[in-house]
Amino acid sequence: MVVRRLDPILIDQIAAGEVIERPASAVKELVENALDAKARQIDIAIEQGGRKLIRIIDDGYGMSKEDLALAVERHATSKIPDGDLTNILTLGFRGEALPSIAAVTDLTIDTRSNNQPHSYKLHIEAGQKKEFVASNWPRGTRIEARALFAATPARLKFLKTERTETAAVADVIKRLAMAHAQVGFSFAADAGTSFDYASCEDGPEGKRRRIAQVLGEEFRANSIEIDAARDDITLTGFASLPTHNRGNAQMQFVYVNGRPIRDKLFTGAIRAAYMDFLAHDRHPSLALYLHCDPRIVDINVHPAKAEVRFADPGLIRGLVIGALKQALARESHRSTSTNARAAINLLAGKYAHRNAAPANWDIHNSPSAPGDFGQNHQEAFLNIPPSADARPHEAIKQDIGNAPEIDYAPLGAARAQIHETYIISQTHDGLVIVDQHAAHERLLYENLKRQREQNGVAKQMLLIPVVVELDSVRLQAISTVIQELASLGLVLEPFGPGAVLVRESPAILGDIDHKRLIANIADLLAEEGDTRGLSRQLDRVLSTCACHYSIRAGRRLSAPEMNALLREMETTPGAGQCNHGRPTYIELKLSDIEKLFGRK
Repeated sequence: MVVRRLDPILIDQIAAGEVIERPASAVKELVENALDAKARQIDIAIEQGGRKLIRIIDDGYGMSKEDLALAVERHATSKIPDGDLTNILTLGFRGEALPSIAAVTDLTIDTRSNNQPHSYKLHIEAGQKKEFVASNWPRGTRIEARALFAATPARLKFLKTERTETAAVADVIKRLAMAHAQVGFSFAADAGTSFDYASCEDGPEGKRRRIAQVLGEEFRANSIEIDAARDDITLTGFASLPTHNRGNAQMQFVYVNGRPIRDKLFTGAIRAAYMDFLAHDRHPSLALYLHCDPRIVDINVHPAKAEVRFADPGLIRGLVIGALKQALARESHRSTSTNARAAINLLAGKYAHRNAAPANWDIHNSPSAPGDFGQNHQEAFLNIPPSADARPHEAIKQDIGNAPEIDYAPLGAARAQIHETYIISQTHDGLVIVDQHAAHERLLYENLKRQREQNGVAKQMLLIPVVVELDSVRLQAISTVIQELASLGLVLEPFGPGAVLVRESPAILGDIDHKRLIANIADLLAEEGDTRGLSRQLDRVLSTCACHYSIRAGRRLSAPEMNALLREMETTPGAGQCNHGRPTYIELKLSDIEKLFGRK
């Protein structure tokens, strides 16, 4: 076959295939250009998900006629003044955005620079430039891209519905807005949600306001501040409490030198930092801002600039994990306020229509019904003795002595246990409801980790060793970590083909079902394979032990046991949530309770 040069317009269309995948890609490139032009207000509007129209208006520096002529040429840019690709200080820099967009849309640019007497308009149709026209645009730049992919109709079939494409555009704008709090953003669309973010002041407080605008006040109320530094690299931002989690990672915003990215390095570091607090299918919300010397990060590794490469990825990963873990440890006793508000709303009847009992509901068939619930309801109630009967200050004195301000213990004193599952505790300004299983699961897990780090988990020898039969896959998985399991208090030995012998187990677990425990651990190790480090696997083993052998729902506790549980929660890291990210307690303030009864 004969080798020939490609047509320039075809070259632009091929480049557009890499840079402009969907309407959101075009919006991202154009908004980044506006930010690089030092705009203080950016207004975005789209129609039909961006297929029919994309309009970006900014009040930035604008362009002269000469600059506008060059801006739509391939590989022409103002973003690399000295030609040094290792020192990129702008968002857009490839010089392909405008010509790529012009190759697949009907593009009109109206712009005026600050030192020009009037503005100029340039129209490009299917890659063909028209004549310049003088216009009366007051300041900055207006760009309109119409009929996306009209010149390449095959690309249209890969687009999603209008609402989906609109949501993708909105997500791009939100991610850029999070990094530039001092810039106002407005977004209007004929399908989906529109928004208008007012500009915020520079500095940390402005960043907090912008985060609240984008992620909502609920996130702001249930987040912890991140502030760490290492080797001239800083990491700031906010991360949600473990109990304020989501089913996906869409609400994770990560920035490197102001550039929004989606990188596996950060995804893995975030998951590792929250591993002790969240189930594998739950994700935190967060906004992290990493600032570093641009020479140690390569942003030229992805056509859409969504991924980056660091000279020392281990340093960045360690910084992210360490900063998040320190912040989580600092706020380890906090439980999300969302749960308390939900409880108040339920009590107030806000969601009564959702929780109404079905017509055929019968208390006698309920698993919560007392065993002696007969026709004489009051008599049955009187026959149930209270689980705790101690005044708050008396109970606290009994448990922690005459310490200063003993009436102000964070979790108060146990007053009762209901349904043999929840502990009701009275504090000086309200009450606390504790899930006894979730709370003890966290306490047991932290105790096991502490023992492992110090001298190894204390063991107890079994009077009669237990034989556990396993299939070949699970047997192989558990055989490779027998020595490591011994440090966790589980002493195993091979016992012929297809079985292991349990000789010792963690003393803190007491009398347990060893066959069930070993089977669960083998399942866990076989499922994860080599995808996780051994240390993380062992933490999951400890978490499994804690979950299966903590105080179960349905066990009645005495008053001293309940108060001992509360006191230990107050001194244990991460006690605000169990190992799966669920809250261990909910606190209701007295003022909220009084509102329910119309006292305030």
